[in-house]
Amino acid sequence: MTVEIRQIKKYPNRRLYDTLTSSYITLCDVKDLVLHYSHLQVVDAKTGEDLTRSILLQILLEEESGGVPIFSSELLCIMIRLYGNAMQGMLGKYLENNIRSFTEFQHKLQEQSRAVFGENPQMSPDFLAQFLNLQKPVMQSMMSAYIDQSQKMFQQMQEQIRSQTRHMLSGMDIRYQESEDSYQR
Repeated sequence: MTVEIRQIKKYPNRRLYDTLTSSYITLCDVKDLVLHYSHLQVVDAKTGEDLTRSILLQILLEEESGGVPIFSSELLCIMIRLYGNAMQGMLGKYLENNIRSFTEFQHKLQEQSRAVFGENPQMSPDFLAQFLNLQKPVMQSMMSAYIDQSQKMFQQMQEQIRSQTRHMLSGMDIRYQESEDSYQR
């Protein structure tokens, strides 16, 4: 099954044009498309350059500045420091997998809530807090599994880097000694 990608064209006047609906749209509309799991690509109308990441980053910036941010200043500093690092290429996939696992966790929690309260529960914040307190053991178990999975992924990443390093250095007649984490000629 091929997924049709919805193409949005960005014009020099900063306007976004949805080729499916043949109408101009806003960043808010693009955000709604993302929230509804539409596959989209934003391209420069003149050059054809892919601008999708840039537009998605603009949406994130607006979200971060208007409410409770997800990214703390410290987290943003850490991410900036990781650019140019040898791990940069693997970090994106690592973060993507972890966020996907977290999203699956959130989805399971929502399913549990629907199973207990139905589709349109009329509950107070206190009632929801009580429900979450009852769910603590389940949530702790799911979070523990999530953390274990994250640690395993990180360890696999480290082992892959070690293996690649050994392979690269073997061609230069340099031996890597595991016990001392050092290199010898």
